[in-house]
Amino acid sequence: MAGIMVSASTGVMNSLLGKLATLMGEEFAKLKNLRKEVKHISDELSSMKDALERLADVDELDIQTARWRDAVREMSYDIEDIIDDFMCKIGEKTKKSGFVHDTIQRLRTSRARHQIAGQIEDIKKLVHETSARRERYKVDVPTSLNVAVDQRVVALYEDAAKLVGMEGPTNEVVSWLKDEKKKLKVVSIVGFGGLGKTTLAKEVYHKLKGEFHCGAFVPVSQNPNIPKLLHSLSTQLGCQQSFHDCELNVLLDQLRENLKNKRYFIVIDDLWDVAAWSIIKCAFQENNLGSRLIVTTRIKNVAEACSSGHHEHILEMKPLSEEDSKKLFFERIFSSEEACPGQLRDVSVEILKKCGGLPLAIISISSILASGSSDQKERWNHVLDSLGSVSGTNLTLEAMRQILNLSYKNLPHHLKTCFLYLGMFLEDSEIYRRELVRLWVSEGFISKARGQRAEQTAISYFNELVNRSLIQPVWINRDGSVGSCKVHDMLLDLILYKSAEENFITVVHNQEALIGPFQKPRRMLFNLAGATLPGDVSMSQVRSLAMWGGSMNIPSLSYFKYLRVFIAHFRYNSADDNRKIDLTGLCKLYQLRHIWIRGCSKCELPTQIRGLQMLETFDIDGSCIPMDIFLLPHLLDLCVPFVGKLPEGIGKMKSLQHLYPFDTPDTSLDSIKGLGELTNLITLTLVTGLSEDIDMDVLNRSLAKLCNLESLQIFSPDSRIHKFGL
Repeated sequence: MAGIMVSASTGVMNSLLGKLATLMGEEFAKLKNLRKEVKHISDELSSMKDALERLADVDELDIQTARWRDAVREMSYDIEDIIDDFMCKIGEKTKKSGFVHDTIQRLRTSRARHQIAGQIEDIKKLVHETSARRERYKVDVPTSLNVAVDQRVVALYEDAAKLVGMEGPTNEVVSWLKDEKKKLKVVSIVGFGGLGKTTLAKEVYHKLKGEFHCGAFVPVSQNPNIPKLLHSLSTQLGCQQSFHDCELNVLLDQLRENLKNKRYFIVIDDLWDVAAWSIIKCAFQENNLGSRLIVTTRIKNVAEACSSGHHEHILEMKPLSEEDSKKLFFERIFSSEEACPGQLRDVSVEILKKCGGLPLAIISISSILASGSSDQKERWNHVLDSLGSVSGTNLTLEAMRQILNLSYKNLPHHLKTCFLYLGMFLEDSEIYRRELVRLWVSEGFISKARGQRAEQTAISYFNELVNRSLIQPVWINRDGSVGSCKVHDMLLDLILYKSAEENFITVVHNQEALIGPFQKPRRMLFNLAGATLPGDVSMSQVRSLAMWGGSMNIPSLSYFKYLRVFIAHFRYNSADDNRKIDLTGLCKLYQLRHIWIRGCSKCELPTQIRGLQMLETFDIDGSCIPMDIFLLPHLLDLCVPFVGKLPEGIGKMKSLQHLYPFDTPDTSLDSIKGLGELTNLITLTLVTGLSEDIDMDVLNRSLAKLCNLESLQIFSPDSRIHKFGL
C-alpha cells in the first residue's frame, strides 16, 4: 500500500505519517522537545500501520482483533484532524516567509508552545490507550481460520435445466467445441460472480464428455496450490502413477505423457490470473486429436490470455433478459407467472429490478420467497427492503454475497478502496470515468507511480475493475476505452455492506438514520430529499459529502470542518423558485480538494476562494467564477461551462491540467496570451468565433506553447466540433 495516502484498510495512516515526518524535519531541529514527542508517536503509529496491513490480508477476524483494527483506523483520522487543525492555525498568517519558517517563529511564543503541547498530549493518549487495549486483551494476527463452504461447489450440483436463459449460451459454446478442427481449442467464458459461468461450463461438459477419451472438471482457488490442482486433474484423467510429492516439472511431464495420444476435454473453472494459467497450460500438449478446453474466469484479460492462439473464442456472460428473469423467478415459486397472485405482481417487478438479471440473485431470492408460511405480501416487501439495505441478515442472501465477495477479496488493496468508493454514487447511476478518477485522486487513493501522472494511474485502476467484471461498461469511446460505467445492483449491495463494516461510507437514506447514534462518518452519501441534519449531529469528521437526493436543504457547511470532497446535484420544484442555497461557507473549508456542483443556478457561491489552497478540482454548472481563483496553486481541473470567457489571471494557474469550455470571443487578449503559460495542460476545450486575424494569431501562438497538450477540442460557430489528438 506504499504511496497510497488513504485506503479502506489503513485509513489515513500513510498521510498522517507523512505529516508527522514534516514535524520531525530539519526545519524543526531547534524544537527538540517537539521532535522527540512526535518521533515517539510516529514510531508507534508505524507499527500499528504494519499491523493494519497484515490484517487487511486476513479474510475473517475474531471480534477483538476486528475492534482493535477499527479503533486504530479511526484513530488515524482523528489524529490527522488534530495535526491539520494545528497546521492551519499556526500557518494561517503566512504570506511570504513560508509555512515552516513562520511555524517556528510562532512556536517560540509560550502560547503556541502550550497549544501544541496540549495537542501532542491528546495524540499520545489516543495512541497509548489503543496500544494498551491490544496488550490487555492479547490481540494478535490470527494464523488459522474457519473455512467456509465454497459456493462454487454448490453451483456444480445445481440443476442446469432449471436455469432459464442457459440454452442459448450452451448451444453457442457447444457449436464452437464440436467443429471439425483437429487443433487444440480453448474457449473462455468470462463474467462476474453469480452469472452462471460454472453452471454453463458444467452443462457443456456433461453434454460432450462422452465424445472424448477422457475429461476433467477442475476448480481453481484464488491462491491455487498448483501441484494439488495437477494431482486432481491427473486423478480425474485416470492416471495410474502416484503424483504425490513430485516436483512440478515431473507432474507436468507425466500429465503430458498421459494425454499424448488421447482426445481430452477439460474444464478449468474460475481461473484468477494469467500466471497460474501459464503453468497449468503446460500440461496440455498439442496432439492434433481435436482436444478441447473450457476456462471460466471473472477477469477479461485472463480470458484473452487463455484463448490466445487457440481460435480465440470468448463468451462474455450477460445478465438475463427481463423475460427470462421473470420466467426463472416465477417458475421457482409458482410454476408459472400466471399463477402469481395479483397482490404480489408489483413487488415482484421491484424485486426483479434489484436482481438485475443475475441468475444467482434470482435463484437465491426466489428460494426465500417460496419458503415460509407467514403473510406473503409482508415477507416479499421485507425481502425487497433487505435488498437495498446494508443490514440484511438472511443466510441465502449472505451466500449470494459470499460469491460476489470472492471477487472483492481477490482485489489488491488499492483496488479494494477504489471499488468501495463506487458506493458514493446512487444505484443505477451512470458513472463517468473522467469524474470518477478525479475523485480517486482527490481522495488520496492513487499511489504515485514513477514517471506517471496520478490520473493515468487512476485510469489503469478503472480499467482493471472493468477487466475484472466488477463494473459494467456503458459508453465506449471511439478509441475503445470505457467512458462511463454502471455498478450491478448486487455488487452495490456488497459495496455498501463492506463500506459499513469498514466505516468507509455512511449512507443517509431516511430521516430515522439521522436520529440514531452515528459512528464518526468519514464519507457520507446524503440521499434524502426534503430533510436537513439535526443541529446536534457532529459532522466535523466527514471527509467527503455527496448529495444526490435533490434536496435544497443542504446541511450547514459549518458542520464539515475537515471536508475534502463536496459533490452536490440540486433539483428544483415550484416551491423552491425563490429560494437560495447558501454555499458561501465553502471558502472556509481549508482542506477541500474537490468541488463538483450541478443545478447551482440558484446557489450563492463564495466570491473569493483563495483560502482553499488544497483545491484540485473546481467543476460547477454556474455562471460565475470566484475572482481570485488564479491564486490556487494546486488546481488541476477547471470546468465552469456557463462562465464564458477565460478568467483574468489565467496565466498564473500553471498547475492546470484540464480546462473545459470557455469562449475565446469574449476573452481579453491578455487572458488569451496567458493561456500559453499553462504548459501543464493536457486537455483543452474552447469555443471560437474570432473574426479578427490578429486575435486568432494570438490564440495560435498561445496554443503552440502548450507542449504537454494531448487533446484539443474546439467548438466553432457553425456548431461543429473539431478534435485534435496531439
